[in-house]
Amino acid sequence: MATSRRTLIVIAGVGVALIATAGILSLRGPASPQDDGTAAGSQDTVQQQIASAAGAFPTDVAIPVEGARVIRDTLVISVTAAGQAAAAREAKLLAQVSGPIQAIHVRENQPVGNGELLLEIDPTEYQLALDEAEAGLRRAQAQYRELTLFDSEIADSAVRAERDRAARAKSGLDQAEVQFQKAQLDLSRTKVRAPFRGRVASIRVVEGQWVRTGDELLTVVDINPIKVEVKVLEGEVGLLAPGRRAQVNFAALPGETFVGTVQTINPVIEQDTRTARVTVILPNPDGRILPGMYARVSLEARKFPDRILVPRSAILERDRRTMLFVFEGPPENGLAKWRYVTTGLQNDSLVEIVENPETEMVRPGEIVLTGGHYTLIHDARVRLVENVRQAGGRPQ
Repeated sequence: MATSRRTLIVIAGVGVALIATAGILSLRGPASPQDDGTAAGSQDTVQQQIASAAGAFPTDVAIPVEGARVIRDTLVISVTAAGQAAAAREAKLLAQVSGPIQAIHVRENQPVGNGELLLEIDPTEYQLALDEAEAGLRRAQAQYRELTLFDSEIADSAVRAERDRAARAKSGLDQAEVQFQKAQLDLSRTKVRAPFRGRVASIRVVEGQWVRTGDELLTVVDINPIKVEVKVLEGEVGLLAPGRRAQVNFAALPGETFVGTVQTINPVIEQDTRTARVTVILPNPDGRILPGMYARVSLEARKFPDRILVPRSAILERDRRTMLFVFEGPPENGLAKWRYVTTGLQNDSLVEIVENPETEMVRPGEIVLTGGHYTLIHDARVRLVENVRQAGGRPQ
């Protein structure tokens, strides 16, 4: 009985082994020439699918780039420096007589004309002094007339002149005239007027306040035109000249550029900063530029005419050599051509391209790439756009 059970187990194990072997052979398939052809056909099908996928996602797509034309023009070399706006004219008005402030007729930032009344000091005391001086003058004049009543009959002009001087001194006429004029002047000084056309700034007093002679009352500034005082390094001062163009940008007015001219160049170099003061004049009809505003100034220094120029953004460096890309072909589907070039003079925006037997040149009218071109290769397909970012490209 036990023997029969062991026999059945052995037979069952052999059967399982035979079934497993048949399954493996079934998976491998028959090794016949016809089967080899079927395998090759399957490989061709895979290659066709890959080719189809490549067609669905083409790699030769025109990359969006920005460009600018090469120009032949005058290259202007500028000197850049920091500066500060200041009023073209500024006057701090001081009290010339003492007394209470009777009236203030202006407010700060108000435009005023030359000679316009700004404020008044109480004139009562000075009017009384004038009246007193006028009375003293009349008394002196009467006494003088008495002393010189018959002098017109004197024939000798020298004697007549001597008696006139003596009479004026004896009557006190000279002193009375001086006192009268001084009283007139003091009375006029109670009315404070603008010394020139400008704007009111920094009113220091209020109505009813007592002021003494010499106290500051207010300031009048002339800010049209306005000046910008710039500190220029001593090594660059020699490149500048009065009358040349200047571009000014103010931190308080971002995005705006103001154009003026160099008015003066101080010939003295400051020892502590090794700079010279250069004054630029700007028109300021609306009064938007205010004294004290911080400025960055670009001063026109030298001009080099008839130069081949490209934007600074076009210049790249590959393998420690200077190069750029020139666009060739229609705008919607062109090629980026790699050229090694030699650069010359440059300013903040333009670079000169110069002749060199070891490098190539660019010609006026050609288009050089200025945006989206940093990672390009020679003969890359590109298309010109106004803005690389908006066109879905990769701005650099």
